[in-house]
Amino acid sequence: MEITTVTTFLPYYDKIRERTKRLLAVVPPESLDWAYMPGKFTIGDEIRHIAAIERYMFAETIAGRPSSYDGCGKEKADGYDAVMAYFDEKHEESIAIFRALSDEDLQRKCTTPGNATMPVWKWMRAMVEHEIHHRAQLYIYLNMIGVKTPPMFGLSAEEVAGYGKGE
Repeated sequence: MEITTVTTFLPYYDKIRERTKRLLAVVPPESLDWAYMPGKFTIGDEIRHIAAIERYMFAETIAGRPSSYDGCGKEKADGYDAVMAYFDEKHEESIAIFRALSDEDLQRKCTTPGNATMPVWKWMRAMVEHEIHHRAQLYIYLNMIGVKTPPMFGLSAEEVAGYGKGE
């Protein structure tokens, strides 16, 4: 997918974020510090990571500045309400940067933290893929602790499979 206009990208990205927010809405507050093994991201780390990397790596690079991402630990936000507020706040800051882009800016080259050079639109596509990747991890984490997660597009796989069978 090539991103050719800011005005078509923003609604698309809003839908990506809405799916992530639906998942975050079922995170049990008492499970923020759960990780599947020591030394791995906790559920709270995953949420803070999506927020911080969007804002401080992707948005900064898109704006023509170097990445200022410095982690996703509890020092960023601790406790359910603080983590969810941080998630929303960093996204709003990022969206303000994206709204300021012109369509021509999408073709401008940016340099990633890994020192790769690419058009801004490709870096934006990578940002979307990154969020989807971490959302998938959150689905797995939540399933591991027995949380019923929302279906991605309205129906579960079982409901789709049963649909044609009259169930």
